Amino acid sequence: MPPNATSTTTLCTGVLNENDAETVDGGLLEDRTHLKSAEKRRLKLVWRNIIAFGYLHLAALYGAWLLITSAKIFTILFAFTLYVVSALGITAGAHRLWAHRSYKAKLPLKIILAVFNTIAFQDCAMHWARDHRVHHKFSETDADPHNATRGFFFSHIGWLLCRKHPDVIAKGRQLDISDLKADPVLHFQRKYYMILMPIMCFILPTIIPMYLWNESFTNSWFVATMFRYTFVLNVTWLVNSAAHAWGNKPYDKNINPSENTGVAMFAFGEGWHNYHHVFPWDYKTAELGNYRLNLTTAFIDFFAKIGWAYDLKTVSSDIIKKRVDRTGDGSHNLWGWGDKDQDQVEIDHATIINRKED
Repeated sequence: MPPNATSTTTLCTGVLNENDAETVDGGLLEDRTHLKSAEKRRLKLVWRNIIAFGYLHLAALYGAWLLITSAKIFTILFAFTLYVVSALGITAGAHRLWAHRSYKAKLPLKIILAVFNTIAFQDCAMHWARDHRVHHKFSETDADPHNATRGFFFSHIGWLLCRKHPDVIAKGRQLDISDLKADPVLHFQRKYYMILMPIMCFILPTIIPMYLWNESFTNSWFVATMFRYTFVLNVTWLVNSAAHAWGNKPYDKNINPSENTGVAMFAFGEGWHNYHHVFPWDYKTAELGNYRLNLTTAFIDFFAKIGWAYDLKTVSSDIIKKRVDRTGDGSHNLWGWGDKDQDQVEIDHATIINRKED
């Protein structure tokens, strides 16, 4: 029996994949916004986590100082490289591949993403994907691991400093993760995670600068390891906090997830969050025509060109338009020339080259 029997009656408040959608434009038929509230309860603090994250952030602040005062340029570039691969291990791996199955990957790419994900150290990809599925299925209820209705601090880091709400555990057990358990790469990572993670996230990032370009231990530990790791953590957490608090809602005005450009920039395309919660099965997590603020999509498209990524799922412009018209907040960009909402001044002052007279 789940820890909280009453949690089994919680209705899902969000869509996880295209099979969950109940409307032709990818939504739910019933208005369930009234279910998005947080139970008032006393949180059970986890002091081990509080102390650990406290040290991480103090060490990262010192690392930021060393980065601008004494670290070698190779150490800074190394830390940046680790930030990129760590972020991709979360965005392209745990998130878009394993949590949402928005595309498929061949074994070499899966191994690369599992390595990147282990460097990131945000729990093994199997557990990350499971919790993220719960987040989408029961978004902003007590079953949501980082329920944004509890406030910015809770959705950013607070959820990691206290015991999980019983609904999170109960709903996590109900979701089907058989595909994750059947993946041999994820099985291997989970089995050896507590051996591989310390080596790849902490030990090697500290040793490599010391031995390859004679960096000091202090700079190696506090810049390449502590600052880099804590920075990646906070970038990921901003998707849960800032992107659930600030920004436009061109696709669904009834949910908290928003289009946040700043988060998209640092999180490699994960900040287009209103779109993502409406169409979570889109491998782009956005409606974009370029890679400017979506490095993860460029990464996936590159591997699609060489055949390592395939069956990339996306959403047709017709479906997107229907959803924008039905639930958007009116901030969506115009669809094109002649749109009924196009500004007349824009039409009057447009330059039309090689015009053919009727």
